[in-house]
Amino acid sequence: MHNQDQQLIFEVSKPGRIGYSLPEMDVPELDLNGLLPVGYVREQEPNLPEVSELDIMRHYTALSKRNHGVDSGFYPLGSCTMKYNPKINENVARYSGFAHIHPLQDESSVQGALGLMYDLQQHLIEITGMDEVTLQPAAGAHGEWTGLMMIRAFHEANNDLKRTKVIVPDSAHGTNPASATVAGFETVTVKSDEKGLVDLDDLRSVVGEDTAALMLTNPNTLGLFEENILEMADIVHGAGGKLYYDGANLNAVMSKARPGDMGFDVVHLNLHKTFTGPHGGGGPGSGPVGVKADLIPYLPKPILTKRDDKFVFDYDRPQSIGRVKPFYGNFGINVRAYTYIRSMGPDGLKAVTEYAVLNANYMMRRLQPHFDLPFDRHCKHEFVLSGRRQKKLGVRTLDIAKRLLDFGYHPPTIYFPLNVEECIMIEPTETESKETLDGFIDTMIQIAKEAEENPEIVQEAPHTTVVGRLDETAAARKPVLRYRPE
Repeated sequence: MHNQDQQLIFEVSKPGRIGYSLPEMDVPELDLNGLLPVGYVREQEPNLPEVSELDIMRHYTALSKRNHGVDSGFYPLGSCTMKYNPKINENVARYSGFAHIHPLQDESSVQGALGLMYDLQQHLIEITGMDEVTLQPAAGAHGEWTGLMMIRAFHEANNDLKRTKVIVPDSAHGTNPASATVAGFETVTVKSDEKGLVDLDDLRSVVGEDTAALMLTNPNTLGLFEENILEMADIVHGAGGKLYYDGANLNAVMSKARPGDMGFDVVHLNLHKTFTGPHGGGGPGSGPVGVKADLIPYLPKPILTKRDDKFVFDYDRPQSIGRVKPFYGNFGINVRAYTYIRSMGPDGLKAVTEYAVLNANYMMRRLQPHFDLPFDRHCKHEFVLSGRRQKKLGVRTLDIAKRLLDFGYHPPTIYFPLNVEECIMIEPTETESKETLDGFIDTMIQIAKEAEENPEIVQEAPHTTVVGRLDETAAARKPVLRYRPE
């Protein structure tokens, strides 16, 4: 850190300064030694900075200015759909009837909130082509696990216990094999062909009587539409397996194509991606899961349903995999997603897909002369470049990402997916203007020229950030996770 920043944070501390005032305690002080085990009671005051309220406010305000978010700059993070969060969503989520209710209130007193969730389920059923939806799962990976647990319950109910393997493409999101493992399955990799799509011959070779499911996102992680999806569904279903849809890339096909029509049996959605809930910072997320009819009995309970014009939770689900999240999910994110869907309408959601695809293809073609393009075909909402050309000049993809920081941009995803050397994965989303896209493109072109003419400036980047180039090995193996006074 710069010296000025160190002074801002800690060195302004002076003994006796306080940033708060509390009334005198009017209850007897507890003897904690009688309540807590020995060793759990602090014997001396914590060594914390002693500063005024003004100092502490300036400290946290300064820290906030160092954060990068979609409200402060372009965020082309491939595979994550970091698009703008409309502020009307925030306003609606703060309505007292939504923000001030308690999750354990009697159903009769929260009919409006339950009605919103029920209506949201119906919208998501229509968008995905599924037969039923649960809003319980807390995020995308949690939705993956929930869907896989339902698939597992389905096979077990049919006494088909030999189905122990989940097939995952080599370009899949890392959460796919992780979720399958946590759900108790073995993972099997299926290769991509020269077009960047699932190799159908390899898929046929790995599908068998032990196949529980194939996990897939369409378009895939390379931003390419799996044009053979119906044949893939026939292959998996013909072997008795299920088809799982990772909804991370739904922004590319929303209102244009439905997973249910492609043959998928289970789908999870990322409301904090496609449907503009706040994304990043550890949450909150929301990963609703939709299923076809034969998997409905295994949905997490309770199921929100409608009886005699009343919205109720149905707990009588003997084959359910059980509750997977308290309080029926992250309600505030559901409100935001519902507001977005109702604000956009079907024509608006279709326009989202069209502009997301247009923006990605525009960027890809403008950058193609300056970087390697592994798959020279129309992309969907995102695309993958390779920095192999720059690597030959001594500039790695990591260097390019760090150089972007000097221009105020969040770097795109790098080194993922793993089947593209020196991978640079870019997703512009539909919410960015042509001027913003052109500014980022021009910066990438400038960095490509620097790699040719002055590689040192890229190799030593970033130059303008509060923290400079880190020792990557030390940062991974010996991270400094908290402040320790000298």
